[in-house]
Formats: sequence, structure tokens, C-alpha cells
Amino acid sequence: QGQLVESGGGSVQAGASLRLSCAASLSIYLNYCMTWFRQPPGGEREGVASITTYDEATSYSDSVKGRFTISHHNAPNTLVLEMNDLKPEDTAMYYCAAELLGVGDICSPDNKVLQYKYWGQGTQVTVSA
Repeated sequence: QGQLVESGGGSVQAGASLRLSCAASLSIYLNYCMTWFRQPPGGEREGVASITTYDEATSYSDSVKGRFTISHHNAPNTLVLEMNDLKPEDTAMYYCAAELLGVGDICSPDNKVLQYKYWGQGTQVTVSA
């Protein structure tokens, strides 16, 4: 319970697409905030896209809005990040994370208050110019 495993990273050229997956061993009957984070080499970790598993509400960081799409599927329990029109600045280690939402919690990639309990090991995305 609580294991997250990412897959789907790789090396592509600018303008290409990639699909990241995160297999989650979490209850599908609870409302989680699931977020994709990324951390570039030598850089800080940032949230890029979030989704609530109960109503599938999504939110994105400005840097990926319009290019990335986050989705969640119950059977099997999987978080997906579809990345289109990739740019060299998208190069980073990508992580999925999950946290059980409480009353008043905001599920957003920009919310630095929410503490995520569950993390994957990461998958590398490299985009060359």
C-alpha cells in the first residue's frame, strides 16, 4: 500500500511527445491529490500538474499549461502525464506523488503547503534541441 512506480521517460528531440505513467497502490475509494513534480539537474523541484482522484479536477503550472495533460485511471490505479511539444527546458527527473486530501486542502502544483506522503522513484526525461 502506498507504492508509486513511474515509467515512460526517455530521450527525445524538441517538439516530440512522451507519456509518463505512475502505477499507484492506493485505495481508489479515497480522495487523493496526485501531482507530477520535476527536478532539473542542479535545479529545484517544481510541481507541474495535479489532479484530484475523486472528481478528476486538474490544474497546471504556467510552464506546461496547454502542452501537458494529466489524467487518472482507476483500473488499474494509474496516473498519466501526456507531454506534447517538449522543450529542452522540460529536461528533468519527473516524480509522481500522492497525498490524501483533507477538508480545505488545495490540490495544485503550486501549493507548497501540502505535504505529500507517497513518492515514486522518478523517471528521467531528456529533451535535446
